[in-house]
Amino acid sequence: MSYKVNAVVSVFCARLTPAPIQSVMMEMTDDLLTCSSQNIHPVPHVTWATDPPPDHGFTENSTLKITDHKGLYTVESSLRILGNLSHNTYFCSFTSADKTQEWTSSWRNQEDVTQEEGHALSVPCVAPHTVQNFSLTWTFSSSTDPAVILRFDSRTRLVSNQWEGRAELDQNLLLLGNGSLLIHKPDREEHSGTYTCTFSGLQSRHVVQTRVNITEASVGEDEEGVKRSWWSSAASVAFVLFSITVALPQCLRHRAVETPSVPHRCNGAGLDKGPQTTAAYTLVLPTVERTAVHNEVSGHLPKTTEKVPVAGAEEVRSAERPPVEDHDGLDQDGSSLHRP
Repeated sequence: MSYKVNAVVSVFCARLTPAPIQSVMMEMTDDLLTCSSQNIHPVPHVTWATDPPPDHGFTENSTLKITDHKGLYTVESSLRILGNLSHNTYFCSFTSADKTQEWTSSWRNQEDVTQEEGHALSVPCVAPHTVQNFSLTWTFSSSTDPAVILRFDSRTRLVSNQWEGRAELDQNLLLLGNGSLLIHKPDREEHSGTYTCTFSGLQSRHVVQTRVNITEASVGEDEEGVKRSWWSSAASVAFVLFSITVALPQCLRHRAVETPSVPHRCNGAGLDKGPQTTAAYTLVLPTVERTAVHNEVSGHLPKTTEKVPVAGAEEVRSAERPPVEDHDGLDQDGSSLHRP
């Protein structure tokens, strides 16, 4: 007896549930921009754009699609840049097959920023469009791996600042899409390097990268002129003080040894030896009275007597000398002498 067995083989084709786009990342190496997304199903559509638009279009735009064992795709699209990278902002967009999702990532390389050491520095970062409910992250790298400077969340308005006291943001400008970083007193060794600003919002991501060079502080022309003027004034003052220090002792010694001259003082325009002339002399000594001399001919007595202050040393010495007679019968000081 034979039996016939009919075997029915059923093949079930499993249909994968759509896997939406979760994120879009963009990286840059030399002159090559790479935009990628992972774990997607079905395959999305990838497009590139620039702001402003390119003059001659893109070159070497290629897209790679890889499927894992679950049937999910990793999509990687690359764009080689021609010319100066700092002139444009580059956009990469992933659009789902059913066109219900569109994720966009952008990249901008800015012109290098150069600032002198010790002077405040602003590293610009402006989102290309209005963003809401976003987070902002600043990173810095020199010869090491990127290190986070600070983070900001627009929903909570909280700032996590690793460079507290050295770097800050203007939160009022942040809400308008301006996340520029202000660095106080930058140091040439510590703060020269590459700064990367990243805005992350709903289905969008924007990256701005800037190379910062901190140079040694130079002395300006005005400051140099002030220094020269200060040194010139200081030298002049030092010369004057030196001259006074040298000349003053010599002057004092010279006056100490000098013989003072005895002036002739007369009561009137000149000395008249006539009999009617009243000769007056001034002899000043300590506690001595000044007295008008009586008329030699009439013999009248003086009418007034007044106290006078003590004279200086030279006048005292002149008064203490003995009178010397001349042929006119007068002292050297012009006063008359009575002979017995």
